[in-house]
Amino acid sequence: MKSLSGDLIAPRLAQLRREKPAMPVNRLLYECLRDAIHDASLPAATRLPPTRDLALQAGISRNTVMHAYEQLMAEGYTKGLTGSGTYVAQRIPDLAPVKPSPAVVALPGKAVAGRLSARGRKVVMNAKAQSTQWGAFLPGVPDVTQVPHAKLAQITARLSRELPPATLSYATNGGYPKLHQSLAVYLRQARSVVCEPGQIVVTEGVHQAIDLITRVLGDAGDHAWVEEPGYWGTRSILEINGIRLKPMPVDAEGMRFARNAAGKPPRFAFVTPSHQYPLGPVMSLARRLDLLAYATRHGTWVVEDDYDSEFRFSGHPVASLQGLLPGAPVIYVGTFSKTLYPGLRMAYMVVPAPFAAAFRTAQSELYRGGHMLQQAALAEFMDSGQYAAHIRRMRLIYSARRAYLMGLVEQSLGPGWVHEYDSNAGLHLVLSLPPGSDDVAIAADAAAQGVIARPLSNYYLGRNPRPGLMLAFASIPQEEMLAPWRIVARCILKACGKRAEPPVATPTRCA
Repeated sequence: MKSLSGDLIAPRLAQLRREKPAMPVNRLLYECLRDAIHDASLPAATRLPPTRDLALQAGISRNTVMHAYEQLMAEGYTKGLTGSGTYVAQRIPDLAPVKPSPAVVALPGKAVAGRLSARGRKVVMNAKAQSTQWGAFLPGVPDVTQVPHAKLAQITARLSRELPPATLSYATNGGYPKLHQSLAVYLRQARSVVCEPGQIVVTEGVHQAIDLITRVLGDAGDHAWVEEPGYWGTRSILEINGIRLKPMPVDAEGMRFARNAAGKPPRFAFVTPSHQYPLGPVMSLARRLDLLAYATRHGTWVVEDDYDSEFRFSGHPVASLQGLLPGAPVIYVGTFSKTLYPGLRMAYMVVPAPFAAAFRTAQSELYRGGHMLQQAALAEFMDSGQYAAHIRRMRLIYSARRAYLMGLVEQSLGPGWVHEYDSNAGLHLVLSLPPGSDDVAIAADAAAQGVIARPLSNYYLGRNPRPGLMLAFASIPQEEMLAPWRIVARCILKACGKRAEPPVATPTRCA
């Protein structure tokens, strides 16, 4: 699987091979990595790519990569963590200054910094977003081909001839007022959210909402509880804003925590209670009430990310956490990225009324929002009933695709592979892999054959992640699902040393 650090190393290695054709490749790779560590292109604590991945990305043998890694570790540049990988050491040996990367160009006049800031390096080197955002089993993407684009376009075209000039300027009130009203009605009816239109702030995606929450309510050095495993996007934004993360384990009832935990309470608790991301359990009522009581008692802000709650395929809808206890310090965050399409870049949050004005002011000051025409069109689309109708139709489509993929998994692998916390909801499945499996290598094998399956271990902060694969079914029709699934199944069985037939009855330890 490609990585950002691999993207950095591969071209540098290619340049060294041109400059020093007689030098062994393993020595060239060692020098390339050593110099990248010294010039902070690979800062302390950076995880180096797995040997298989870097070998594939650089077009060299895995043994060559292993020799270079072993030399770096022997000289103190890196350290290995069992089951986790190879990391750049916190303290590295001294070396004579290396020449700057060719990408750094000195400008006339005052000297300029030839490297990213510590914050910039953290963002770039820890990035998790896929460069490809469409394809078989890619998590987080709905079927954008099913969106009623023609109806939305008709509404937008008509409104574009009627909008007053003020709606074409910067947004200063947290979004289009009519959309606030439409969302308040929808959220009260569909999600049991207790809110008035004035509590709603429309943002450009969930990432902006989380960034705004963190900036308005948090300070550098504050702590946040985050789910383990959990969504990498939330963690990245918190870390870049100086919030210290405390991963909290997830079980069948959602995020687990001690009601009377000792120590300083966290400033935030970020949860996905209606369908935990990525594993899928629903937070139990008892645990929800415990969390609200804890937050109220200690002044902790609970941020409820309700990213895909519209797509539950059995049982009753799961009500929001926000509506359980009036006055609790809860901020509800929702999005149109899953119900319509991610490129719309529109999400929303419900904040307690006393804080609504502050959030609107901060949003205007930091981001200078806009897209009022699109918000006006979306408000009319919701008020006409077409939005709810679209969700009902997609719920049936996704339910059928999910059932079909479940059947393929059982036919190919046998029962017991879908994660134990699965709750028949959402837009993806999680497959549990046998203990000892290298899910990163399996995902890389599938990616080399054109199929994207995210490794579950990438969603953990701790050093003992459970291996698994995330397979999204939303964006791929049933008639196109079999071929990519066969690729994934072959990769799993090959990694576990099993023949394609007979099916594996239960996940056993990989060889």
